Amino acid sequence: MKNWGRFGVAALLIGLTAVLRWNDVKAAGGPSQGEGGPYRVLAPIESGNLLLFPVVRADEKSTGETPFITLDEGLKSGDVEVTEAGRAQGLVRPRGSTNQPTQDYVDRGDEVNTLVLINHSKRPLLLLAGEIVTGGKQDRIVAKDRIVPAEADPIDLGVFCIEPGRWTESSATFGAAGKSASKSFMVQPGVRERAMVDQDQQQVWNSVNGAISQMEVAAAPPVSSGGSAPEGSYHRSLGTSSYAKAMQDSGVSEKVDEAAAPVINAREQVLAQLREEHAVGVVVAVRGEIIWADLFANADLLSRYWTKLVRSYAAESLTEGDDHPKPTIADAQHFLDAPLGGTENSEGEVGIYRYRELKSSGTETFVLESLLPGTGYDVHLSKMKLRSAESRNVKPYPTNQPPIHRPDVFNPEIVR
Repeated sequence: MKNWGRFGVAALLIGLTAVLRWNDVKAAGGPSQGEGGPYRVLAPIESGNLLLFPVVRADEKSTGETPFITLDEGLKSGDVEVTEAGRAQGLVRPRGSTNQPTQDYVDRGDEVNTLVLINHSKRPLLLLAGEIVTGGKQDRIVAKDRIVPAEADPIDLGVFCIEPGRWTESSATFGAAGKSASKSFMVQPGVRERAMVDQDQQQVWNSVNGAISQMEVAAAPPVSSGGSAPEGSYHRSLGTSSYAKAMQDSGVSEKVDEAAAPVINAREQVLAQLREEHAVGVVVAVRGEIIWADLFANADLLSRYWTKLVRSYAAESLTEGDDHPKPTIADAQHFLDAPLGGTENSEGEVGIYRYRELKSSGTETFVLESLLPGTGYDVHLSKMKLRSAESRNVKPYPTNQPPIHRPDVFNPEIVR
């Protein structure tokens, strides 16, 4: 696949403007199975091994302004706190002047697959599966999409560990991944898939191990022309079992930004154009293979998650794999329109949110619907192509090097 990034930001913007204004491919069906389909796919933004097909609503309807804050926004402002389960008592909200807690927490000790979160904000909090919180005794990712009401009592937050080699506290509370907004990220699709579909900690560890191995290869120094590669030059150990720390490595971060350069370097211009055309999401192809789609309620939510999503897609594009013919707009439209069928599982909280998992042959779709007053619409939709571990270059986490943890508090069961 050609590296279109070399043509520069100006060419990207000219091309993006043209495709957004003039593309009129119509949907034949959609994730909601409505006749005619709710979404329309536009021509892709191309960068190296990565293609992003913008998606707009076919009916051009808008949800208007959404009330949510994001995890990164809440952690940065201090309105959202996340801590280990053993520290939950310190987060319990007092009731009036009596200073009595609204909910009693038993100090059951810290657990790998549970954290405690409290939303102090006057706005509901939106959480996406695969978002990272760093700190505590291990870095974790959110296991499932969910909504936390404004000024809610502390909740048990289901998570997966993405740092199997540590069980010592680095901080009392957790922070967002990325040293700045421009360097924010979530785990790449290969890891998100394991958390969302398998809901299995070992599978998540395996995918993290494979992703870090691929990062080490991508960050290795290039082979000089005309000479043989120095022994071991194809691989540079990052010296960490943490996905977040690996992504923050200067060599890896540089490769990720290079993979997404046209989109990241012209972020504001690209987002302005996407907002103008009311784009609500993207279909993602890596090495010519369509693997993922993220769709939101409106363009504002897409823009607020844009950098961390794009950098996660770019990280996935660094992985080795077979090249496929470049997909067309019709291919991306078909990916969205493919009948869901199969089975459906649903969970949530009355009056707050509903989270649906829709299984079909070869794909799975996850839909987060807000039930809060004044909403009643789908806030986020993820659709993924199910891929084998071999196709994602997954290397199992070594069984002879078990994760470090406190046996008396380690809970191997996954929070569902």
